[in-house]
Amino acid sequence: MTAPADGKSPIEVLLVEDDPGDVLMTQEAFEEHKLRNRLTVVSDGAEALAYLRREGQYADAVAPDLILLDLNLPRRDGREVLAEIKKDDELCRIPVVVLTTSAADEDILRSYQLHANAYVTKPVDFERFISVVRQIDEFFVSVVKLPPRN
Repeated sequence: MTAPADGKSPIEVLLVEDDPGDVLMTQEAFEEHKLRNRLTVVSDGAEALAYLRREGQYADAVAPDLILLDLNLPRRDGREVLAEIKKDDELCRIPVVVLTTSAADEDILRSYQLHANAYVTKPVDFERFISVVRQIDEFFVSVVKLPPRN
């Protein structure tokens, strides 16, 4: 199966987020703006890696076309998850957008050193958050050519 090339087909998005409020806002952003992409949510770094590696309960998981990754996660920190993704030959091609509350220079620098594809600071305002998620969607669905799914 391949990722959409026409900018019209839905893509698989994996949201790695432990804050229920941020999960809800992201889900609402997808629903409110009729984003057809499929959003799967995991709540910690260990679960994210199990999902991506199709281990255990995730044996039948669909490989994501895009990962939205929070940095501050339980069990496995987002930085660790990013490092694992980018050093894995099967996973490294998946674009990773760090979507986090941190605006710290060291987090931004470290994320790009670990080969994040983008770093976005989460707005606290709901409408601005919706706008940011919509812009990420627009960019990765309509502008960027994504690699084929495994």
